[in-house]
Amino acid sequence: MKRIIKKVAVIGSGIMGSGIACHFANIGVEVLLLDIVPNALTDIEAKKGLTLESKIVRNRIVNEHLANSLKSKPSPIYSQKFASRITTGNTTDDMAKIANVDWIIEVVVERLDIKKLVFEQIEKFRKPGTLVTSNTSGIPIHFMSEGRSEDFQKHFCGTHFFNPARYLKLFEIIPGPQTSKEVLDFLTIYGEKFLGKTSVVAKDTPAFIGNRIGIYGIQSLFHLVKELGLTIEEVDKLTGPVIGRPKSATFRTVDVVGLDTLVHVANGIYENCPNDEQHELFKLPDFVNKMMENKWLGSKTGQGFYKKEGKDILSLDLDTLEYRPAKRASFTTLELTKTIDKPIDRFKVLVKGKDKAGEFYRKSFSGMFAYVSNRIPEISDELYKIDDAMKAGFGWENGPFEIWDAIGVEKGIEIMKAEGQEPAAWVSEMIASGNKSFYSIKEGATYFYNIPTKSQTKVPGQDSFIILNNIRESKKVWSNSGAIIQDLGDGILNLEFQSKMNTIGGDVLQAINKAIDLSEKEYQGLVIGNQAANFSVGANIGMIFMMAVEQEYDELNMAIKMFQDTMMRVRYSGIPVVVAPHGMTFGGGCEMSLHADKVVAAAETYMGLVEFGVGVIPGGGGSKELALRASDLFRKNDVELNVLQEYFMTIAMAKVSTSAYEAFDTGLLQHGKDIVVVNKDRQIAEAKKHALLMAEAGYTQPIRRTDVKVLGKQALGMFLVGTNQMVAGKYISEHDLKIANKLAYVMAGGDLSEATLVSEQYLLDIEREAFLSLCTERKTLERIQFMLTKGKPLRN
Repeated sequence: MKRIIKKVAVIGSGIMGSGIACHFANIGVEVLLLDIVPNALTDIEAKKGLTLESKIVRNRIVNEHLANSLKSKPSPIYSQKFASRITTGNTTDDMAKIANVDWIIEVVVERLDIKKLVFEQIEKFRKPGTLVTSNTSGIPIHFMSEGRSEDFQKHFCGTHFFNPARYLKLFEIIPGPQTSKEVLDFLTIYGEKFLGKTSVVAKDTPAFIGNRIGIYGIQSLFHLVKELGLTIEEVDKLTGPVIGRPKSATFRTVDVVGLDTLVHVANGIYENCPNDEQHELFKLPDFVNKMMENKWLGSKTGQGFYKKEGKDILSLDLDTLEYRPAKRASFTTLELTKTIDKPIDRFKVLVKGKDKAGEFYRKSFSGMFAYVSNRIPEISDELYKIDDAMKAGFGWENGPFEIWDAIGVEKGIEIMKAEGQEPAAWVSEMIASGNKSFYSIKEGATYFYNIPTKSQTKVPGQDSFIILNNIRESKKVWSNSGAIIQDLGDGILNLEFQSKMNTIGGDVLQAINKAIDLSEKEYQGLVIGNQAANFSVGANIGMIFMMAVEQEYDELNMAIKMFQDTMMRVRYSGIPVVVAPHGMTFGGGCEMSLHADKVVAAAETYMGLVEFGVGVIPGGGGSKELALRASDLFRKNDVELNVLQEYFMTIAMAKVSTSAYEAFDTGLLQHGKDIVVVNKDRQIAEAKKHALLMAEAGYTQPIRRTDVKVLGKQALGMFLVGTNQMVAGKYISEHDLKIANKLAYVMAGGDLSEATLVSEQYLLDIEREAFLSLCTERKTLERIQFMLTKGKPLRN
């Protein structure tokens, strides 16, 4: 049966419900957001002289919930304009409207009795065949559908989004006793293709997959922190980015999520999993119970494991339960991993540590390995689903079985036994059958150890993806220390950056030129994309700083010209070049996107020309390009200065889009040319498809532009008046003024006496001259040095 989701009803407008509603609005779906009218509302409104006769009064709560959600940071919506796709209402007045929707998602309070009442209401109005799902984090699905009709049960299951729904990719699908296979297959594909999620079909067991393993991990750390005498700062240091986890690590994450949320799930597992071999571990430690009594729940109550007082961050001493100044954590073992770029390559070193950190990792990993191996087949029949759930739901870079593989399965068992742990019997049987790892790569695809067949089986659903990790070496065409070129097949190459933070220096520029050379001679097109955390943070400012400090201005001029020339090659090559940005796409990474034939951006792309933060203007063609884009928008009888000013402000304010859709608003992406992909895993495959389409349609090398209209003194005068007013109002510093005026000169095309048509090269030359002159300024060097040492901009 073919299903098309045009309209969705979300029932429950709390943080989770509003977040889900916003994410459906993100992908263009019309949303009806309803909530239950609370009984207490009658008394509250009566005191204000209002009555429940007013629908406006009944809708007040849902409107407030949605408004608060839209104001929250990070935002749940790609663009505030998309909020118009959401209509609000309440279950008293508007339930009949669900007859016109294609999918009804229940997100009310986690109480079975209330959920069943909502389902009873839903059944009165839904049309047969409409999907009905519950976003529950732990209530058994089979209890919810009891007493409902056959058609309801056939189209009903759990769909567990993780909060925040926009950012966390896990989408657990939990079938009920009568859920049809068609529904499960549809939701799996829809979750991945349209919602941008990692869809994982889970068994109807307490807390499903993600929370069962995730809460085990947190609870085990709650006990381990006391056993090893660690501070919460030390645990957060050990469980953060060093092992490929979010910066919030463990205790900061609990503060953000809310201690009460964690306690609710942990209690549910403790009460409903009496046969779990780690049952007692889910019992809450004394310090957690005390924090619950004190209402120290985290961010929502102003204090949890951490507390902010003025500008100071205090942390909780778990022995005294008193707050004290946060202490910096450091371990010798972590120092040994500083030269290892990828977290997956660090685990072998971490478990060998001779200090407390090494002991911590051996204990925590051995416990985790034993626990996940024993959860098969209880919560999942396939081990890869556990890894997928932890990566997508908790932001882990690597799942537990991938980490175990990185350490070595047999080495992992050795560590486990030393810590008094045992793996499940199937792990020993796997090794006995000749399989020495949980995963393997064959012909560009990932295979996992299939327990029933005792063989490696292809992970399903990979056909829509190109996974660079799987082809990096087998399809390598060329490489240097900064980048690698791979053959994606069908005549399309991919250029993947390999530098730190994917910065763009000499090696990367060499690789871009090499990739274009190869593509023009032997292939049909080029994709520039990677699957790291971020596309690129921009040019290698360390190199620029060293040249400027040594006053090697000729060499710096040559380096900037090479950058500009390379960006122009991206624009004017003989083959289509598609750039695939995602995550942080700053400075030079943004300039590369500006010069592509097409951009295939991930929805979560944070794009901006941020050079003002380091005291310069965009020097790789970015300033030129926004002047050109403004020129292309000039229309007869329009106020051309207004158009140019908008592009000027994009650079001068170092605007960074909070999504790819916002990058259209700032002019960094272009309607009708560039596209957005919601699922980042599909991005490289989608970019390849568009490169191939352009090549097969008969790609013609563009002609260099000589028709860029610049406004000269007319624009320059306007900009200079504006920047001087900003200084007078103390909105910007004197050095900001100097940078802004240099940018104004470039985007105005210099101080020409009248509007003139100029070439791109003319603009590039004055852009480069302005960039170099700023590099001679002491305050610019201070800004660059501050960014290099502190990782944030200095306003001097």
